[in-house]
Amino acid sequence: MEKQLVISALAALAQETRLDVFRLLVRAGPEGLPAGRIAEALDLPSATLSFHLKELKNAGLALCERDGRSMVYSPDCSRVEEILRYLTENCCEGLAIKKTRR
Repeated sequence: MEKQLVISALAALAQETRLDVFRLLVRAGPEGLPAGRIAEALDLPSATLSFHLKELKNAGLALCERDGRSMVYSPDCSRVEEILRYLTENCCEGLAIKKTRR
């Protein structure tokens, strides 16, 4: 995976509303959610939601499919896996991760 794609995805998630939308999509899973249900769940105006969904799609984090009159959005799980793999590649050089106390 190219570094620029990872940067784009992380930048998209570095905004509160987009992170909320993405987390909702992840909970919905591959079946996704219609845009109207996302707007209801997060109490967002449709124009605001459309903007954030477009940003998530452009960053490769969300997929969109038409279902009749509805647009159904879902997370791009394969892209998320690629990003996580990129971020954790060579993590801790094979050492066990030490848990820290909070």
